[in-house]
Amino acid sequence: MLFFQLTWESFRFAITALKSNLTRTILSLLGVTIGIFAIIAVFTLVDSLEGKIKSSFAFLGTNVMRVDRFPFASGPQDYPWWKYFRRPPGTLAEYKFIEERIQNASAVTISASATATIQAGSNAFEGMALSGVEYTYQDVFEVALEEGRYFSESEIKASRNLAILGKKIANTLYPNQSPIGKEVKIKGMKFTVIGIFEEEGEGFLDLPSKDEACLIPYGAFNKMYYTGRNGLEPTIAAKGLETDIGLVALENELTGLLRAKRGLKPTQEDNFALNKTEFIQNAIGSIFDVISVAGWVIGGFSILVGGFGIANIMFVSVRERTNIIGIQKSLGAKNYFILFQFLFEAICLSLIGGGTGILIVYFLSFVPLGSLDLILSFNNIILGLGVSSAIGVVAGIVPATMAARLDPVEAIRMA
Repeated sequence: MLFFQLTWESFRFAITALKSNLTRTILSLLGVTIGIFAIIAVFTLVDSLEGKIKSSFAFLGTNVMRVDRFPFASGPQDYPWWKYFRRPPGTLAEYKFIEERIQNASAVTISASATATIQAGSNAFEGMALSGVEYTYQDVFEVALEEGRYFSESEIKASRNLAILGKKIANTLYPNQSPIGKEVKIKGMKFTVIGIFEEEGEGFLDLPSKDEACLIPYGAFNKMYYTGRNGLEPTIAAKGLETDIGLVALENELTGLLRAKRGLKPTQEDNFALNKTEFIQNAIGSIFDVISVAGWVIGGFSILVGGFGIANIMFVSVRERTNIIGIQKSLGAKNYFILFQFLFEAICLSLIGGGTGILIVYFLSFVPLGSLDLILSFNNIILGLGVSSAIGVVAGIVPATMAARLDPVEAIRMA
């Protein structure tokens, strides 16, 4: 109990000392404020930007493997680029072949896309991302609906003229009313609207957004567009099992099935590419890791200067209060009481500076930056306060130790 009482008294002494030299206190914490602001500002910007970019690639799905002609990653350096163009696209027959036989996937789907204009009465929306999908599309990719429903399996098999619209398209074609159950025209064909996607908001880096997308059954899409070789290239995608770490089993099985379906001999190379959607997210993460290191370097110098400033002020404080230290020790104050008194002062200085830097970042997060929303995360707040505390301990430990080791008689005589 006595230990806690002495600790509390040490804390009170530290706060009193900071208040008595307010100008010096403010000048001391400026360095830490700037340093923590620089680090947390960079981390907040990096995290917000990384999250926004990754969310913009959400249309690729998670834990998904795609069958493409071109790999997401760069292929072998000596691989002729023209061979990629000679590879055959995926087909509906390959999709059905894979769907019937695959064991290491929770779902397989095929889809094809085109840019189209959609109309409803005198209203029209140009540049719509039109996709023809199978029933299993919802099992591979997220289909979040705000209103209405998804296609039934019988509707997909019958190639019914039904459509699910993005929020922006729906508001353009039918302002101030629900388009559910109403008709729209795509390339002269009438479609009945059965669903509306949840609103995603303004896109980032001009990447696809469901607000400007439309889904229709794959068979209905084929009535308007030719798919396959010399036509629009469909995409086969499979969602891996949760237990398949890295989708290794899925990749091996898809490779075997595609080689068998395409009749490739053992000596022939693959004429397809299997792309994991996580590759893009990992590549983005690697880029931002480098930026984060730069943030540490930029803020590190400021924090270093701030730490030296706090240490310098603490040495001055010890010198100014030498007689008080001598009196306290002569009255029975323990060494740890004196140590904590100056250590708390250094930590308080650093925490106030760090907290101010974090507060500045918080207010800056309200500044509009177009489609990018700055979000100060709880982890970054804890990081800023943790770094501030560490700087306070490092900067104050030596002066505090010197004060704790002073001889009471010598301390009073020096004063």
